[in-house]
Amino acid sequence: MKHVKSILFVTVIALAQACNSGDSSDSVTAANNANEKKDSGAMVKMADTAMSPNVNTTPVDKDAADFAVNAADGGMMEVQLGNYAQQNGVSKRVKDFGAMMVKDHTKASEELKGIAQTKNITLPGSIGRDAQKEMDNLMKKKGGDFDKAYMSMMLDDHKKDVKEFEKAAKECKDPEIKSFAGKTLPVLLVHLDSAQAITGKQ
Repeated sequence: MKHVKSILFVTVIALAQACNSGDSSDSVTAANNANEKKDSGAMVKMADTAMSPNVNTTPVDKDAADFAVNAADGGMMEVQLGNYAQQNGVSKRVKDFGAMMVKDHTKASEELKGIAQTKNITLPGSIGRDAQKEMDNLMKKKGGDFDKAYMSMMLDDHKKDVKEFEKAAKECKDPEIKSFAGKTLPVLLVHLDSAQAITGKQ
């Protein structure tokens, strides 16, 4: 009986923690929640530094953190879809585009991880729920239908990415995140040009 009660107690605690932390099943939401706590509670954490010297109490800039989380989520999706396109695409142009996505977004993601670590920004460890849904729907398609849907998605996705990176490159208050956005933007413009050329759309 005591064993059953202890199991119930642990279950209740786990459920309570899940409710308090928001949607813990979504890595993007979890990362945003973690960064929000670092932003709003930075001054409180500073007071505990003497007792917890190993705790990183660097305050997190919300705009920079939000941009970094979204960029990391998008980057992971681009890499996974790029790998899938290389294996399952029909057109050589689509396969080559997928290879470019893997190469460029892997490089950018690694750089972003390094910056985030120095800035005390938590990044998602896996693709967020919304991006995963898009990927799952896309991967149901086969052959030419996949090629068309993938490139259409890449066109729309990179239009959005370019706008977000342009904004961060101009307005972000964090100098390193701002520099990262500015340096990555030309690469995204190449991706957009390639997607436009392959789809024949602007």
